[in-house]
Amino acid sequence: MEEKQKYAKEVESREGYGSDMVSAQNQVQDWNDRLVLSLIPEDQRQLRFWPQNPANFMEIISEYTTNLQQMTAVVLKAMAMSLNLDDHCFLKKCGVGARMGSRFNFYPPCSRYDLVLGLKPHSDSSAITFVLQDTEVEGLQILKDDQWFRVPIIPEALLINIGDQVEIMSNGMFKSPVHRVVINPERERLSLAVFYHPDPDNEIEPLDGLVNETRPRLYKKVRNYVGHFLQYYLQGKRLIEDMKI
Repeated sequence: MEEKQKYAKEVESREGYGSDMVSAQNQVQDWNDRLVLSLIPEDQRQLRFWPQNPANFMEIISEYTTNLQQMTAVVLKAMAMSLNLDDHCFLKKCGVGARMGSRFNFYPPCSRYDLVLGLKPHSDSSAITFVLQDTEVEGLQILKDDQWFRVPIIPEALLINIGDQVEIMSNGMFKSPVHRVVINPERERLSLAVFYHPDPDNEIEPLDGLVNETRPRLYKKVRNYVGHFLQYYLQGKRLIEDMKI
């Protein structure tokens, strides 16, 4: 704990070690601790929150970030091509000022696991999210047709989640899944999520090629989606529902 507190979140800061800020009297806290770090742009990294132990932490995360940037381009191009769009359209919409941020999650065991959630039900505010799951302990679940389905662990694999902002850009052709994390009563669980966010100054809206007479525009324009997202998340609500026309 002494080591963790060296990187503790500051008041009103999302980065650093800790848990969600309490913004409402009836707010339900998630059963986890986390370390939140900005990765891209590099000049906006707040290095005072980056652990010095292990010594190669920064080197490993920087290499991981570079590789995920390459994967982001591959995935978003493939998604565009699957809709018969210009392969760079999602990347252009995200812009050169696109951001990447990471969240390291630690879920301690809980004997009353039936009364707590590691993460409350939500969808991601990102364009896409890369999730590196625990190698042994499951916990992630996806909501489909009002039922929760477990996400299995696949060794050496990354899970890619579609985020709200790609749902908006695709005019609902791609869906941002609601998901949650349940707690194991006996074993701790670790995961790492990396979020790819469009430039907050860019207007996010349905792409022209996906709006026509048979499929009208389904979402409003929005800037700085992430900046509005947290207040909804803390209340257990979905911002994207308010974005629908």
